[in-house]
Amino acid sequence: MKSIVLVCLCVAACFPLAAQQKPSRAYSIPTPAEPNFSNVDWLIGEWAGKTVGKGPTGEVLLSASYELGRYFMVIREQVSLPATKGAPATHEGEMGILSASPSGKSFDLTLYSTHGFVTRYQVTATKGQIDFNPAGGPMPPSGWLFRWNIARSGNNQCSVRVDVAPPGQSFFNYYTALLSQVTRGTTTSAVPAGTASQGTPPKHKRFSLGHPEKQEQNGAPGGN
Repeated sequence: MKSIVLVCLCVAACFPLAAQQKPSRAYSIPTPAEPNFSNVDWLIGEWAGKTVGKGPTGEVLLSASYELGRYFMVIREQVSLPATKGAPATHEGEMGILSASPSGKSFDLTLYSTHGFVTRYQVTATKGQIDFNPAGGPMPPSGWLFRWNIARSGNNQCSVRVDVAPPGQSFFNYYTALLSQVTRGTTTSAVPAGTASQGTPPKHKRFSLGHPEKQEQNGAPGGN
């Protein structure tokens, strides 16, 4: 929305006399309701723990926070796995942006990795469990599939399980980790005063586009 305002200011600066002679008109742009993050709100904060099962122990760091009010949740993960007989040591970082799906009944996650992959996941959540199922993406690892499960096992504990399917093969467990909550983030991030509460459609914002009445008659704002 800022770009719209800046463009209009530039236009007004180029044609100051026309801008003074012709009135501007404000247009209402509806904004969507905030997503209902109640089933994943418990994840907000910072988590740390170690992998479990056979083989050397690895470390996993996880964090989740609300961004841009409560319209998005950003999930970050750092995974350090020691070398084994069949694989070298691994250090991976990922950042995911969780948002409401178009239906509003589930979530979509776009995940960015330190390897340059960009993948998408369909996310379903109950009170204590979050499932991430692969749904393609603009730059996924070719032929490989990853799926996540984050399950709450106590007030300050959760497990993270990541399964992997190589091209044309079945899923196997890549790692499972048990995490403890290090810090609990605020459930309502800094939101400008007047922003609607969770689940309530906010009031329409109004942007002064600076369109002269004569231009409005010749075409819609920004229309080509």
